[in-house]
Amino acid sequence: MAILITGASAGFGVAMCRTFVAAGYHVIGAARREDKLQQLAEELGEQFYPLEMDVSRTESIQNALNSLPEHLSEIDCLINNAGLALGLDTADKADFGDWETMIQTNIIGLTFLTRQILPQMVARKQGYIINLGSIAGSYAYPGSNVYGATKAFVRQFSMNLRAELADKNIRITNIEPGLCGDTEFSNVRFKGDDQRAAEVYENVEFIQPQDIADTALWLYQRPARMNVNSIEIMPVAQTFAGMKVYRDEPAPVKEETFEKQSMSLFGKIKSWFK
Repeated sequence: MAILITGASAGFGVAMCRTFVAAGYHVIGAARREDKLQQLAEELGEQFYPLEMDVSRTESIQNALNSLPEHLSEIDCLINNAGLALGLDTADKADFGDWETMIQTNIIGLTFLTRQILPQMVARKQGYIINLGSIAGSYAYPGSNVYGATKAFVRQFSMNLRAELADKNIRITNIEPGLCGDTEFSNVRFKGDDQRAAEVYENVEFIQPQDIADTALWLYQRPARMNVNSIEIMPVAQTFAGMKVYRDEPAPVKEETFEKQSMSLFGKIKSWFK
């Protein structure tokens, strides 16, 4: 049996592939960029199997799964890591095409792949699904409109799977990272504007992809009796605290009103000395 990790060509995916292979597991790394997968295969050796897959296309997912060699066709752990954010504009200005891409990748691709893998896990009464959500699924921020909504979906989907599969001995976890650097996340969000992407992480000790990879391995290695429903991970420098309140500017005091108030106050003072 093997561990299938999507989004294996960069960021969390690369770190998880390296970490699980180093721990002795057989890993299938799935991603669109075949050249990146081949480089990783050369690095990791026979325990890593590169699988070209575009999770935004259900046909690509199905074809990729059908192409797996028999000895890797049984998936013991599916790590739904592939996903993306596009843009940071408010909803009235956002590109609807970006919204469609995020929904297609973060929701439809994730659920379709999960649906293909689940029957074999149920038949064996054994398996683990680890979804990569985000704190954006719990805490709203300006510009997260559809991205945050897709991650809220992943969070709820994980909880629903957990509710349905407890009697099938299948574990479900939603990992919810906060600000994490050294990935392509912001470069993709800002469509290649590397300078703007770099500014997101300036002067912040952010969490690293390896932190998420170590967490995923720790989860997988817990006893079969133990399920971590969700795990939220932020850098110390980031917090969910502090609800913003937008207040109107106070109305300016009219000059004539100020004069009237002054005369009234002066009249009161004179009366005290009568």
